[in-house]
Amino acid sequence: MASRGKCLVIEDDEDTSGLIGVILTGQGFDVHFAETGAEALLIASGSALSLITLDLGLPDMDGRDVARRLRHITAVPILMITAYAQAEDELNGIASGASAYLIKPFHPVQLRAIVQNICPDPEITRLSTPTSKLAPTERPDRGTL
Repeated sequence: MASRGKCLVIEDDEDTSGLIGVILTGQGFDVHFAETGAEALLIASGSALSLITLDLGLPDMDGRDVARRLRHITAVPILMITAYAQAEDELNGIASGASAYLIKPFHPVQLRAIVQNICPDPEITRLSTPTSKLAPTERPDRGTL
């Protein structure tokens, strides 16, 4: 599988970051980790990233503030993964720069589906192109199909 690029997982809980890392590595990403907002901003400013996952409850700053600062550095998709489950939380997360929002606890298939939606794998996209977009077939005995 070809690499889908670098992903930065911003999460202070080791178990959660490990799970996200395993799932995204399986999806072809080269996964890097940050436990604080400050560390994440430093990494993001010096890296060419393809995807960022971001927890809201970081030890040094609110994840929404991190998202706003990240938007000054990069335009890559940001997936907020958090236990904040109210509709207002999700709206505020999207307003602060997130591309998508996933509530903990989550099922791995949910994470994979959202990542495919906001950061498509070119190989999967190529394989799922409908054949109806292909040129018609010529048949010498019957003309164009």
